[in-house]
Amino acid sequence: MESEVKEQLRNILKSEIEKGEIPFGSLLVQKNGEEICYLEEGVTRDAIFRMYSMTKPVTSAAVMKLIEQGKLEYTEPVSKYLSGFIGQKAVTNGKIAPVNREVAIRDLMCMTSGLVYEDDMGPAGAHTRKVFDEIIEGLYTEHPVTTIEAANKLGEGILCFQPGSSWNYGSSADVLGAIVEVVSGKRFGEFLQEEFFEPLEMTDTGFYVPEEKRHRLVNSYQKTEDKGFALYKGNRLGISNVMDRKPAFESGGAGLASTIDDYSHFAQMLLQKGNYKGKQILQEKTVEFMTSPKLNARQCETLGWGIGHEGYNYGNLMRIMEDRKKASVAGCNGEYGWDGWLGTYFCNSPMENMTILFMTQRTDSGWLSAAKKLRNLLYFYSEK
Repeated sequence: MESEVKEQLRNILKSEIEKGEIPFGSLLVQKNGEEICYLEEGVTRDAIFRMYSMTKPVTSAAVMKLIEQGKLEYTEPVSKYLSGFIGQKAVTNGKIAPVNREVAIRDLMCMTSGLVYEDDMGPAGAHTRKVFDEIIEGLYTEHPVTTIEAANKLGEGILCFQPGSSWNYGSSADVLGAIVEVVSGKRFGEFLQEEFFEPLEMTDTGFYVPEEKRHRLVNSYQKTEDKGFALYKGNRLGISNVMDRKPAFESGGAGLASTIDDYSHFAQMLLQKGNYKGKQILQEKTVEFMTSPKLNARQCETLGWGIGHEGYNYGNLMRIMEDRKKASVAGCNGEYGWDGWLGTYFCNSPMENMTILFMTQRTDSGWLSAAKKLRNLLYFYSEK
């Protein structure tokens, strides 16, 4: 990468910190299998980050692994594996009614299940808040809520719409983690360790941070009114902020901690069609299926991402660029990836053979402006 471009990227990173948009940040860019840029401001390369929703693509890969092994089927009803999903009800035309059909694995993978997060103001959100409050209350007790127990409790609530009729971002990935446990006969974390983390050399990735590595777990922050930052110590979505012990609830939607290099191994595996250093972690056709858009036109109308996400579809717990001509950010058709509540972000562009990873820890972040500015420059540079 030209030094001029690298300096522009560094200036963007510094500017976002100086403006009080992020407390610190790091950027890693890989192209054609080689690292072409790494930058850090206020953080070290071996820092461990709370991934929050960047856990979801890993959960998606775990489900795809079971599907390619013939142990799970994409359209199977969730109730086959979790009794909490038997006899569900959904909000229909403002009233609560029995579901027209059962929630399927596909609905969980594409967020068309009707499950929500706790910020939803309807009856579905009220139930979800109750479940996550119960998980948090039990974190440091003798009887914490387990992954499967949490999923069954989520299934017992009201869905915010009839399965498959719409799209809403929610707790579907947490339920998928439980299904991986049921089907594999192993704890979710154990399955991920054996099938992905060990072969991908993701030595700093897991659902908690061992004591000897805890000094590398960076602080998380929330913005203050004076454009500063206050230390964030809260527990959210059933996740302990200090991540100091192996949790009973291993959240498929938000629970992993990782480093920028560890996550790059996972991203590169997907970009290289399931291959990592000569090991076929997922089959090529599996990755193709996993990274293809899945929503129909009606579901796409309800994505609700707002400005900046035009041109994207969704599928298997990731956004996927379907029409770059409609997009508000630079990119290529077929690009896919996701982000996390504390500002972690990744995308893969098969057309450019490029992976972009951005890391910070600021609450209520998601796909930050900083990440968009950095990737715009990278895409425009690569298209020269």
